[in-house]
Formats: sequence, structure tokens, C-alpha cells
Amino acid sequence: MTGLESTHGGATAHVDAFGLTDVGKVRQQNEDQFAIARLSRSLRLAHTSLENVSTFERFGQTAADLFVVADGVGGVAGGELASGTAVQALTEYIAQTAGCYYNVDVTGEHEFLDRLEQAARHAHDRVRAFSSKGQGPATTLTMVTLLWPRAYIVHIGDSRGYHLRGDRLRQFTRDQTMGELLADEGVVTEQQARDSGLDNVLVSAVGAEITPSIGVLDLRYDDTLLLCSDGLTKHVADEQIAGILRGAANATAACEQLVQAALDDGGSDNVTVVVARMGRPTG
Repeated sequence: MTGLESTHGGATAHVDAFGLTDVGKVRQQNEDQFAIARLSRSLRLAHTSLENVSTFERFGQTAADLFVVADGVGGVAGGELASGTAVQALTEYIAQTAGCYYNVDVTGEHEFLDRLEQAARHAHDRVRAFSSKGQGPATTLTMVTLLWPRAYIVHIGDSRGYHLRGDRLRQFTRDQTMGELLADEGVVTEQQARDSGLDNVLVSAVGAEITPSIGVLDLRYDDTLLLCSDGLTKHVADEQIAGILRGAANATAACEQLVQAALDDGGSDNVTVVVARMGRPTG
């Protein structure tokens, strides 16, 4: 999927976005899912006697861009079902409540973030419906809702979100894992968490125990966002990710190169990436 103009509050950006997933070289099935969606006002003016049609023109513009990555929990039956259900439930909920995206300003951001968290909890409830006696499928969920120039983040689990500006790549999510939790508390070092496998034990997941992390990120032209499952970050270091994002000709090429890098290093897990590049408006 390539870009359309994303407009909000009079500001405009050209968003070039693409997503790609691969089963990898070891797993038998792909438990990752992703979605890229655009919410638009539906009114289209056919004919009018009015001289000023600017109000109607706004209804033909993109109101919000939505990027989602979900990784079904490995080793649990139904991981593919969990990630697919979560993404579908999330996008359906947002589509049904699309009106709340049209007039968000700074004063209304708290309520807007609450709505996004409600969307994630709705997906959680849908996945929990498959549980039996407390046992059932689960999934990570990382979502960015873009209302230019602000990105609203909902994060659950250990899929990641990255922000590239110039030469600096920054991870704007924190892995919700036992290893990260214990490292934050000083109980173990990050290396000990990796060596022990604690960084693979989720403490928050859709369909299990859930603790959504909510945030806001201000964007500029030429920034790039990356959402990815851990099938990428297990094999590709942040420095290499940054180099690919900087050097790729477009979002499609960036996704292809990132996935190939993970496969070249072993492809031990499903790998999924969504890249969105913020360009200046065209025309």
C-alpha cells in the first residue's frame, strides 16, 4: 500500500506505508498479522450552488492512518487465531467509532487515548472468548493511529515500535516481558535476562493478563515509523534497522530489505514489519 494525503486540523502529510510478513525458515505457520488502514470522511459533494465548497472538500480527505502489528504467542495453540482475531476486532471497533477521529485536538487527547485503549480492550475480550478454564490463545498488539502530526500509540506485549529521525533510531515502546521487568527493577542485567530466556516471557498480552501502554509521539516531515514483531529484532540489530530505513527508496523497499535481513540471519521466527514514511504533501 502506498501513500495518500493524510490531513488533520489543516496540516497535511504524504504517508508512504507498506507492510510485509513472512513465516521465516523454522516455523510451520505464520502467527503474525498486520493491518494498514485509512479512515476517511465519507461525504462527497455531487453538485451545489454554494460558492465556498471548502467544508465539503474536507470530507474527502484522510482523517487518520492506522498501523497495527500482532504476534500470536508462540507455543500456545491458537496463536494465529489470537493475532487475527485481535487485528480484526480492533479495526472493526475503530471503524464503528470513526467519528471520534475527526475533531481531535490537544484538549481532547485524554479522551481520545481512552477510546484507543477501549479498542484494545475490545480486542482483548474477543480473544478471551476463545479461552477455556483460563487457558487460551494470546497475542501481542502494537498500534499507531496517525492524525498528522501526532502519532497515538497503544502497545501490549513485545512487538516493537521504532521512530527514525535523521540518523537517530529510537524505540518508543518497551517490551512487556519478565526480563525487561526484572532488569528495570535491577534484579538482573539485560544480558542475564536474554541468557535466561526471561525476555521471551510476556507479562502482558491480549487474551491473557493485559496492561496497555499508551503514549503520544510528535512527528515531522521525513520521519519514519516502524512496527515489527520480534522475528525481526531477534536477528537484526537496531543499527542495521536504521541503515535499511535510511537507505531504502520507499516503504515497500524498506519492508522487503528488513524481512530479508531477518531471513539471512536465520529466520527463526515469523517476521512482520510495517513501515510508514512521512513526506511533504504532493501537488
